[in-house]
Order: sequence, then C-alpha cells, then structure tokens
Amino acid sequence: MTPGNQPGPRGDQPATPRWKQLLALLSLALSLLLWLNGLLDSLSRPSVGNALNRRQLELAVLAEPSLPAPWRPLLAGSQPRQALAEALHGEVSRSAEAGNPAPASLQLLEQGLNRLQSGQADQARAPLEQLLAETPTGQRQERRLAEALLQPQRPAVQAESHRAALRLVAVTVGPAVVLLLGIALVLRELWQRWRGRSPEAPPLQGPALGGLDVVLLIAGGFVVVGELLTPLLVAPLLNGLLTAQAIASPLREGLSVLGLYLALMAGPLLILVAMLRGLGPAPEGGWLQFRWRPLASALRRALRTLLMVLPLVSLAGWLLERLWREASGSNPLLELVLNSHNLPALACFGFTAVVLAPLFEETIFRGVLLPVAARQLGPGWGVLISAAVFAVAHLSLGELLPLLVLGLGLGWLRWSGGRLGSCVLMHALWNGLTFSNLVLLGW
Repeated sequence: MTPGNQPGPRGDQPATPRWKQLLALLSLALSLLLWLNGLLDSLSRPSVGNALNRRQLELAVLAEPSLPAPWRPLLAGSQPRQALAEALHGEVSRSAEAGNPAPASLQLLEQGLNRLQSGQADQARAPLEQLLAETPTGQRQERRLAEALLQPQRPAVQAESHRAALRLVAVTVGPAVVLLLGIALVLRELWQRWRGRSPEAPPLQGPALGGLDVVLLIAGGFVVVGELLTPLLVAPLLNGLLTAQAIASPLREGLSVLGLYLALMAGPLLILVAMLRGLGPAPEGGWLQFRWRPLASALRRALRTLLMVLPLVSLAGWLLERLWREASGSNPLLELVLNSHNLPALACFGFTAVVLAPLFEETIFRGVLLPVAARQLGPGWGVLISAAVFAVAHLSLGELLPLLVLGLGLGWLRWSGGRLGSCVLMHALWNGLTFSNLVLLGW
C-alpha cells in the first residue's frame, strides 16, 4: 500500500484502452474551449459589485436619520446622499454606454438626489413623485427612498429608517468583526507554525483513480455532460413544464436554477459512482472521506478555516479592484438573489447555493481531484491544482483571484484535516454568508 492507505500503481495493470485515451483527450479539448469561451464571455456580463455598492448606499441614506450622530460617519459615510447620487450617475452612464438604458426608477432617483444636493428641494419633488407613481411596488428600495426623501417625518418612514439602520449595522459591523477575528486566527496559525507547534497533517486518502479518470470525470462529466449537454437537453423540458404550470417570475427563475443544477449534478455523479464501484473495497471512511462524525469537530474546523480565509479573500478582491477597476463577470445567480423579493424563489436559490453547490463541488474538486493530484504530484500541487480548476470552473474573470484564494483555503482544510465533510460545511458557510448579505441588501 502507498502512503495514505491507498493502492498504488502496479506493474501488472493492463494498459489503458485507446478509446478511453481518445475520449479523455476529446473531452479535455472541448472543456478547454468551453471554459475559455465562458471566461471571455464573462467580460460582457455586468459585475454585481456595482449593484451591491449602490444598494448599500441606498441603505445608508435610509438609515441615516436613525443612526446616533457619533456613528453616522462610520456607518453611513460623511455624505451618503451625494455618494449615492454619484453611484447612480455611474450606473446610468455605464448602462447607456452598453446600449441598455438604466431603469427609470434609478434615473428619477438620481435627478431627485442631485436637486436636493443643489438646494433645490421644490424641484426635487417632481422626479421623486414620478418615481412613486411609475415604479412597480416590487422595486421596494427605490420607493422607500423616494418616500423617505419626500416625507421624512411620517411614522412609517421613520419605522423603515430604524429597520434600515439594523440592516446597515448587520452588513457593515458584522463583517468587520469577522474580518478582525479572522486576521487574529491567521496570525495565531502563523505563530504556531513558526514555533513548530502545528499538528501534523493526517495521511491524505482519496479514490485510487488515475489522472485519465480525473480528466474524464471533470472534463467529460462536469463540463461536457454537465455544463454543455445537460442545459441543451433539460432546459427546454424544464421551461415547458414551468410554462404548463403557469409559474410566473421570480419563482420561475428559482425553480429553473434548482432544476438545472440538479440535472447538472446527475451526470458527473453517476460517472463517479461507476468509477468508484470498479475500485474494489474502500478504505475506512469511504473513498471520498466525508467523515461527518463527530459533526461538532467538523463544524469547528470548517468555521475556523472560514474565518481565516475571509480576510485573505477580501485582500485578493481588494487587490483585483485596484488592478482592474472595471472587473466584470459576476455569477448571474448573485444578481437574481439580490433582486428577488419572493420567499419561495429565495428558498430555491438558497438551497442551490448553500446545500447542493457545496456538496457537488467539494465532491469533485476536494474529494477526487485534490487527493489524486496529491498522490501523483505532492500535496502542495494537489491543493493548488484543485483550487485553480475550482476557480476557472466558475467562469468569471472578475472573480478568478478571490475564488482561487477560497479554493486554496478549502484545499488546505482537506489536506490538513483529511475530512471532506469539513470542506462541504465550510463551503456551505461561505455561500450562506454571501447569500445572507445579498438578501439583507436587496430585501
């Protein structure tokens, strides 16, 4: 047996069939073309970062009257109305340059804010009243802002300001505290390693598959079957079913995302099950080493590593923003969550992001790819390769660097603890934090 209690290569193994080699080569070529096209296509997708910034500024304007005076500059900024007007101007200008006019609600809100900032309170009433008259009730944030600017003394407006203040504290103070705690844990980990007190990593166990098997699983199963063929075959059937049931937006989008992701998972997981069945008896804990029990210790490791990774991902995002001001290509699901005010739709989005995606992606990237690459190239390369493929698979150039850092954190957790279950829990916590932040800003 090789290190990690995994069967090593044997000299009497039969040669790999030529059809399998050709299939792997064809799958790899197709997946590289699809991923390259997807990464380039992400340049034309808008970044959700601009919308998030605008939503937080809207929240600051709503919350400002309810914030204690000493805390206003820290939580809402020195001039939240002016900052929001500038953000709206930038969003409207970018939309016009792209040939997609911004929603009328944003344009009217920008006009009203600019006139208020210029001391033209009477002239500001016209665009704000027009916004209230023309904006659908589903666009709650813009309507609340218009009402707050027009009638700040109304009890309902003041109550809304109090609620906005609580949400603003949640999306500003909470992340700041978590980042400080994460930085402290990173420094503690570095200190322990420098003093030689860090525990030794357990043997890294994983499926006894070869590099060709991994290529077939990821390139053939994940990309060609899951990302190419599945949408082509399943999307028309799913759309027909939703149309026949007369399910309207946004629940329609929620069910569509959930159904398509379940279908995308099916092909690669069936391929993996077939591969694992041909390996013979599995080691203790199974080939994938989920090892959920004891659940409390798996959750503690996941939470601790998440806290350590958060400041590193934030630093990567900050560096990317400085180097690439117009970074674009966010995951479309982020914008769907941000703009959805329908609880059943949010439940579909949340289940996909917090349950399905962590289980599926960690099974493929940290359950199979990492240990197989580590056995052939070493643990460091295994962590790096799994993180790089994980980042590229999200098809977003604007999020590539932060996703790479997140993948490195997940890979380090898999290598240092040996339990895939901890990686799934950490991934779920990460997606859950992102989802909660989007809901708080968008609701």
